[in-house]
Amino acid sequence: MSGHSKWNNIKHKKEKTDAQKAKVFTKIGKEIAVAVKEGGPDPTSNSKLRDLIIKAKANNVPNDNIDRIIKKAAGGDGGNYDEIVYEGYGIGGVAVIVETLTDNRNRTSADVRHYFDKFGGNMGTSGCVSFMFDTKGVIVIEAEDIDEDKLFEDSLECGADDLSNEGEVFEIYTEPSAVGSVAEALEKLGYTYVSAEAEKVPQNYVTLEDDEQITKMRKLLDALEDNDDVQNVWHNWEE
Repeated sequence: MSGHSKWNNIKHKKEKTDAQKAKVFTKIGKEIAVAVKEGGPDPTSNSKLRDLIIKAKANNVPNDNIDRIIKKAAGGDGGNYDEIVYEGYGIGGVAVIVETLTDNRNRTSADVRHYFDKFGGNMGTSGCVSFMFDTKGVIVIEAEDIDEDKLFEDSLECGADDLSNEGEVFEIYTEPSAVGSVAEALEKLGYTYVSAEAEKVPQNYVTLEDDEQITKMRKLLDALEDNDDVQNVWHNWEE
């Protein structure tokens, strides 16, 4: 969900966040709990946790909620989840990657397969579409009142690799493991970011011309994102 369609996706997510804050908070909370169990409760030594805290704040998760989740997970609670990635094709050959955290593999697999089938797609095997994506850290900053040359210079000094002007926003690219530290460094320089996380960035995009295909593709993405076990959905549809 990057490139030219990135900003539209972010606006769509923000609208959904307003309507479904509890669900968004729960999903990020699951990720934080897993990160704490894997690497401990200290974000200074657990870079994955640090990045998720940044993601949580970008999604307006209150600090009290974040602290409570970390303490709960550090105490051995918070559930046991398996990270499972599903891959497949939506209608019209759109490549789709679905990242999940689940306590019931059979339920999640059945749900994801059902969505693909119902909306004209096909769930494939591991690796069938992931080669079409690059994993990058992506920091999104609204372009209003921002000098592009200055932002580019500051971004490189903060450790970023590149910057892309997408019209309404700038996308700053980093190594996946550096997205949190670069976002923090830019914030200290006075920049405000809309989102900052590691993403699956498509190498190429697919367009859908038929209205029925577009409707089915939107329904597939909505069904996946509304599922409690699904954390992230990446695709190469140029909306």
